[in-house]
Amino acid sequence: MPATWPESLAGTPVVAVLEKAIARDRLAHSLLLHGDDLDTLVLVAHAIADRLLTGGSVGGAIHPDPFKDSRPKAAPTPKSSPPETHPDFFALRPSGKMRQIAIGKADNPEPGTMREFLRKLSVSPSVAERKVGVIYEADRMNVATSNAFLKTLEEPPGRTTLLLVTTRPYALLPTIRSRCLHFRFAAAAVPLGHPDLPGWKSDYRAWLGRLVEGITDKKAVAGHIMALYGLIVRFKAILAAATEEIWTAQREKLSPELDEDEQVAIETGIANGIRQKLFAEIEHATRDFGLTAAGAGDPESARATTRALTAAVGELERCTRLLRLNLNEAAALEQFLLASLRLWARR
Repeated sequence: MPATWPESLAGTPVVAVLEKAIARDRLAHSLLLHGDDLDTLVLVAHAIADRLLTGGSVGGAIHPDPFKDSRPKAAPTPKSSPPETHPDFFALRPSGKMRQIAIGKADNPEPGTMREFLRKLSVSPSVAERKVGVIYEADRMNVATSNAFLKTLEEPPGRTTLLLVTTRPYALLPTIRSRCLHFRFAAAAVPLGHPDLPGWKSDYRAWLGRLVEGITDKKAVAGHIMALYGLIVRFKAILAAATEEIWTAQREKLSPELDEDEQVAIETGIANGIRQKLFAEIEHATRDFGLTAAGAGDPESARATTRALTAAVGELERCTRLLRLNLNEAAALEQFLLASLRLWARR
């Protein structure tokens, strides 16, 4: 099936801008796609690649460039093929236990390294009018890899579009960021389907509701703290169960040729993606509670609730950034909930 835009982004201004640029053949040669949800970013990258490689733009056919080579091209890959199977689509991902993007040997680069990726990009397109190179989790490049890629980014091969996908754009070198056109995509709440998650969110909102009602004595404080650590324990259990379920399903689809390091990298990536989704669920639950509470009170109470909501979301974003720096998810959630205890109780 051809790649489609994520449902949460369909019809949004940013998608309209991308479609228009592709239809006019005016898309920048290097795009930095960033946001909070890696799966959403991957879908966006594949949708862009699909339109560039097969002319699948919703906005219309891609206009020919009069300055391009006018020699006839072979027929494009049929639209039933996903973009990642296209012969002019090239991908680079983190690998190994450290989940790094390695630079590779200069003379004979190993598969899955930056130098091998750049060699593939240097060859003329074989089927389509152009090539597309996607670097997944681009923030996993080390300094040597980043510098090797920077040279190509400064002078990209002809008829090539580079897509950098990351949830941590500021972990990239400033020189790389400055040479890309940036597109940020907000994360929508992505239900994981775990049976305990709706109950967890309901109890979390109920806990916030009790905080808003006020803390009257020390016994009430102890009760709120006990509930807080109960939420943390349940969150860890949900994360572990969801990771195991998805990893078990994915493991059956893996090639038997993958070594242990590659399997560990994939499992770690799955776990990181799930906890990012769970924290996105917490953000949406917090916003839903705050907006409902603000609309139910008098003007003064609504202003206080809005201030608490703004501060709570800001604290969650800070904790999420720490989470990306390998802070334990339980510690990150503990920091957020303790901050929430102060913010919502005092308003």
